[in-house]
Amino acid sequence: MFARLPLTALRTFESAARLASFRAAALELNVTPTAVSHQIRGLEQWLGVLLFERLGRGVRVTEAGERLRRSLHGALLEIDHSLEALRPQAGEQSISLTTMPAFAALWLIPRLGRFYRQHPGIRVRIETSHELVDLERDASIDLAIRCGLGDYPQLFQRELMKERFAAYAAPQLHERLANGGADLIGVGWEAPLSGLPSWQNWAELAGEPWVSTATCRDYPDEHYALQAAISGQGLALASSVLVSDSLANGLLQPYRADISLPGARYLALCVPGRERQPAVKALLDWLVEETAQLVD
Repeated sequence: MFARLPLTALRTFESAARLASFRAAALELNVTPTAVSHQIRGLEQWLGVLLFERLGRGVRVTEAGERLRRSLHGALLEIDHSLEALRPQAGEQSISLTTMPAFAALWLIPRLGRFYRQHPGIRVRIETSHELVDLERDASIDLAIRCGLGDYPQLFQRELMKERFAAYAAPQLHERLANGGADLIGVGWEAPLSGLPSWQNWAELAGEPWVSTATCRDYPDEHYALQAAISGQGLALASSVLVSDSLANGLLQPYRADISLPGARYLALCVPGRERQPAVKALLDWLVEETAQLVD
């Protein structure tokens, strides 16, 4: 039934398409670039369609090649998981997770000890970045947690929680706020996420005109901004998700708790099929349990 399938060529194609390079695929497969090119050309002849555009010093996947890459990646991943399930498990399992620096520092890592107590044989390797990782091309990443307003129809996704934005300050600053305002703390995003609330949105809802003339100091990331607020430097407009531990520990208190604005949602994302891998499923289930209390 499957005797005619060119399995070596298909595996070579998947690597070259995912890495967008014959040379990188050769390194991954431990063969020569010429061997990769030969396998790709043979597959193109077998299919009767071009899978790559040759661009002088590089290659680009064609529309037909992209369709094949998507279906082939999922199929090979299923095979890999099936083989892994049959192999005797020895020692520690590892999961690679990518997420935003502030979420890792302020929410995920403080809670991760509870996951390790439930699953002592699983290690979570955390990578942080504001850049979106292409999970279909980077097979080294098992799971991503992202916050945003978009959707990812090509990926498995599970909504974890929704955030709201409100104003928070250190306890020692509240008396000063009651007497006429304070400095504001913001985040100077390199690439601002459209749709998130601003201090102007908060001031209009709260009816506090002093905000328009207050000094605002920006920090390069949310966990820096919250540290500035904790030290009493000013009033921070912050995510309910990221501020939750600081509130529980009494380091910050809400200012005008009646005023809050909708933010974005947190999603767990992975290549379809990978969510069924036992270690990934364990982490996903734990994330759902941890975030259940914060879902609107």
